[in-house]
Amino acid sequence: MGNICLLTVQDNGLVPIVEPEILLDGEHGIDRTFEVAQKVWAEVFFYLAENNVMFEGILLKPSMVTPGAECKERATPEQVAEYTLNLLKRRIPPAVPGIMFLSGGQSEVEATLNLNAMNQSPNPWHVSFSYARALQNTCLKKWGGRPESVKEAQEALLIRAKANSLAQLGKYTGEGESEESKQGMFVKGYVY
Repeated sequence: MGNICLLTVQDNGLVPIVEPEILLDGEHGIDRTFEVAQKVWAEVFFYLAENNVMFEGILLKPSMVTPGAECKERATPEQVAEYTLNLLKRRIPPAVPGIMFLSGGQSEVEATLNLNAMNQSPNPWHVSFSYARALQNTCLKKWGGRPESVKEAQEALLIRAKANSLAQLGKYTGEGESEESKQGMFVKGYVY
């Protein structure tokens, strides 16, 4: 897990990033993701505590609690928020200052709606995002390496950035989203 590395990072005044991501591969429902995430997060925080890592000095970047990408029963943003916040309350010490969620293969809009729903419920953390694909996907497709498409790509990136900014305040409505931004980005067997 890099325990010594985390301590070395904190000892040198830097903030370690802790990323307990549960991948979306599978047909499992949201309950199974919740069950697995509870075990994973319990282990992560057990070993952080065992190694005297200061919780208030970490940046947590987990995935949200969602059903598997191939699950027939999709979860609403409210369900994702409820499961994810329940998991946070059970496993994350309030000393952790903020949580930046990964999009983890969700569509741009799905990730934004789920983040928004979490921020419409009270919780002791600053709940934000650390999206890569869910910020860049439409932008990169619009650009496609073509110099004449730079402005259109920049506009797409600005739309996504504004949407996620509103979502971290719980004020995102989902209005005016393109069909492209609603398409899932799950890649089976994705390797980092």
